[in-house]
Amino acid sequence: MKAVKNYDVIIIGAGPAGIFTALELADKGYQILMVEKGQDIRERIATSRNPQALAKDKVRNVVCGWGGAGAFSDGKLTLTTEFGGNLDDYMSQAELAEKIRYVDSVYCRFGGADRKVYGDENPEEIRRIQRRAAAADLRFIPARIRHLGTDVNAQILTNMRDFLDGKADILSDTAVEHIVVEDGTVRGVIIDGQLYGCQYLVAAPGREGSEWFVGEVEQMGLSLTSNAVDIGVRVEMPAEIFEPITDIVYESKLIYFSKSFDDRIRTFCMNPYGFVVTENNDGLLTVNGHSYAHKRSENTNFAILVSKKFTEPFHEPIRYGKYIARLANILGGGVIVQRLGDFLDGRRSTPERIRRGLVRPTMPSATPGDLSLVLPYRHMLDIKEMFEALDKVAPGANSRHTLLYGVEVKFYSNRLELNNKLETKIPNFFAIGDGAGITRGLVQASAAGVTVGQEILSRTRHH
Repeated sequence: MKAVKNYDVIIIGAGPAGIFTALELADKGYQILMVEKGQDIRERIATSRNPQALAKDKVRNVVCGWGGAGAFSDGKLTLTTEFGGNLDDYMSQAELAEKIRYVDSVYCRFGGADRKVYGDENPEEIRRIQRRAAAADLRFIPARIRHLGTDVNAQILTNMRDFLDGKADILSDTAVEHIVVEDGTVRGVIIDGQLYGCQYLVAAPGREGSEWFVGEVEQMGLSLTSNAVDIGVRVEMPAEIFEPITDIVYESKLIYFSKSFDDRIRTFCMNPYGFVVTENNDGLLTVNGHSYAHKRSENTNFAILVSKKFTEPFHEPIRYGKYIARLANILGGGVIVQRLGDFLDGRRSTPERIRRGLVRPTMPSATPGDLSLVLPYRHMLDIKEMFEALDKVAPGANSRHTLLYGVEVKFYSNRLELNNKLETKIPNFFAIGDGAGITRGLVQASAAGVTVGQEILSRTRHH
């Protein structure tokens, strides 16, 4: 098949990994094509704000479009090498730390400079929290975090899009059908039945495109390894319970190994004064949370996630996670909410019990119900133990009135075999971001894009 057009670089996906690849290469003389199956950023923002928007557009808009799945989820820049992905498997901690500093400077340049960085002050207070956590068998990982907020993050992504206008061809609402590899060489991609050729291909399909991507690379005979799947609940409680921690570090990452099963359990994506929201994964309704720069609730929400890595013969953790999420959707018609007291007593929450509770839910559309009909027994026991430990660090966390929303599932894609430049076994074919299974957040996804952009530059030295 003859190519309708040839590019130097084609980038699949316009999430942070794809955007940062393009930013590195812009103005350097490259012919660049970015292909994004979701909406462009201004259309995305309009859809998210339009109550009359078609339900199917709203649904798709949450995880697809310019800015990726993280565009409308809080805009937290986690400025640490300790969590947020596995890039330290491909480079030294020092190199990763340098990339993270650089990524932060780019977000600042595009509009984030005046947003506060948490975790720089009060080292003595941080050590005190660490001591209290250790006494409760918890590992507390402090991190420097720049909180952009969902609203400011959307503006930054708009600024990045405007900067790339004219420097790259950008196709929104357009899906790549296939990646074309012939005789061990990348040829390009098929869009609407036509071949677009390239010298370098950067696949950054995001979580939404991860299953499609796995199917593509399996056909190429590239080897994959399964990542763990994280299943748990989104927790909501009065903000003052975690204030002594969130006022200092904004997000507290707490890790616990359960006594019952030795499973790894962690807090994730903490949103002080935030809002619980529905996330749509290809028709499956799961739960998430975010907070704004200029709007706040009286609650803090975060996830408690249990990590499970499967061994032989089962190697489909994404399928397992989707099965649990589907079960919650069948029983609750979407997201289920339950008071912790009812969860521990083994009874369902009713609208009346939720109303009587001390925590006002920020997601009133959730269905009161019983998460014990959804979560496996070991996950329930792990979550119960985690609450007992958290209560020693943040007294009041284990209150009967604390709300649990379920389920929250993090689908981390299968991981491709990559070299230290994030290149597959096929030369000039790179795979980055959450969809390639190597990152889990804005900063490391962006850093992966920087790595690939700089590598392509070093190979061609275009000017």
